[in-house]
Parts: sequence; C-alpha cells; structure tokens
Amino acid sequence: MGSVCIEIIEGNPHLRSLLGWHLQQLEYRVHQAASIYQAREVFLSHQPTLVILDADLPDGDGIEFCRWLHRQQQPLILMLSARNTEGDIVAGLKAGADDYLSKPFGMQEFLARVEALIRRKRTPTAPAYLDYGTLQIDLVQRRVRFQGEFIDLTPQEFSLLYVLAQAGGVPLSRSELLRRAWPDAIDNPRTIDTHVLSLRKKVELDPRQPNLIQTIRNVGYRFNMEILNTNISQSQTTKLARERFNNQRSTLSSSQV
Repeated sequence: MGSVCIEIIEGNPHLRSLLGWHLQQLEYRVHQAASIYQAREVFLSHQPTLVILDADLPDGDGIEFCRWLHRQQQPLILMLSARNTEGDIVAGLKAGADDYLSKPFGMQEFLARVEALIRRKRTPTAPAYLDYGTLQIDLVQRRVRFQGEFIDLTPQEFSLLYVLAQAGGVPLSRSELLRRAWPDAIDNPRTIDTHVLSLRKKVELDPRQPNLIQTIRNVGYRFNMEILNTNISQSQTTKLARERFNNQRSTLSSSQV
C-alpha cells in the first residue's frame, strides 16, 4: 500500500488528523489540506490516487471542487459530508465522486470504503510523462522541457499548457480552457488571454509573432503540433550536419599526421 498516495481535504483539523493517522497505519502515503486553495496545490504536486473530500470547506464549495477533480480524469474521490439527504448524495455522485460517506461515520466503515475504492483503481493509469518531440511535459514533477531547456512555469501556466498540448492541435475556446484548466468557476474568459500572453513569453521565440500557441479568430487558441514536428526535423538535420563536420575534421587530422 505504500505506493498508494491519498489526499485528505477536510476542514475539521481533528477529523483530518484522525483519518490521516489511521490511513498511515495501513501504510498509505497521506497528504492533508484544510482548504480548496491548499487542496489544489497538494493535488497538483502529488497526483494522489484517491482524494477524500469534505463537501463543506471553509473557502469554497466542495461539490464544485469535486467537479474540477473529476475533469482531471486522475483520482478516485470519496466525498464526506454532514449532508445526508438523498438529494445531497445524488449531487455529490453526479459531481464525480466515486463514493459518498455521511457524517458521522465509524472508522472501520471509512477504512473499508477506502480499501474498496483502491481495489477499483481506474485503468488505464494516466501517463506520467508526455513526449511531443521537442516538448516534454513531466506530469509528476510538473516540469516542462522545450527544445532542450527547462521552462519555469507557474502552476496555472503548467495546467494551461498541458490542456492545450493534450488537445493535439484541436482549437479550444476560452470557456473550454477555463473549464479544463482552472479549479474554480471563473466567469471572465479573458482571464485566459492574460495567462496565454504570459505563457507565450516563456515558450515562444518571438511572443509578438507566436507560432506555438496560435490564436484562432472567433474560437480561442490551439497548440501548433506541426511546428514541433518541424523542430524535430531541424534538430535532427543539425545533429547530422554536426556529426558529418566532426567526421570530416577527424579525417583531415588523420591525413595530416
């Protein structure tokens, strides 16, 4: 069980610590968060297999955050809530929770549900590394390497780049990018423009004439996969030319001796 990572998002510090302690006794790797803000950072940093999510958090709606988690197509979700009506349970399950446990609950039932969810671990496992030739995206370390250089991105820039690249060149609207890359509901699609501008400054040779992240009029943005293939060909050509030059220089040196 030591390889299974669990994130506990619970506003009650006593309950959070108690759940964490019991899970650690079963040799799960446990990370804790007390708010949606912390939960997002923990999730992006550790990519847990299972998220235990309190529906009532101090800084936002756990149901809405559950929707964001579900869109990541990554974790199993066990929702905890003091709300125990049929409507509440249905709302949690429709938001993406795999199981719903009403408070108060017994520890043995909680642990049994956790173990049952782990057994149902979704397959296939999401890739930990995406390779687009001159662009590599490490989903575990959350690092991006472009044309041989590591690019320093903010968490939001990383999420935006990942969503654009994963679309494989298909144009995405600003609203779609907000839905996929942002953890919270935002009504202003122009937020995307600000982050795209910042991202272009880090990955484009000339941000004023972007080639990698293209603007599609009346639609939104697309990731130019073709330019990556072009860059691959160019880099391979350069490598071959360098090897040919080195071989010629070696031959000349040998003949002079």
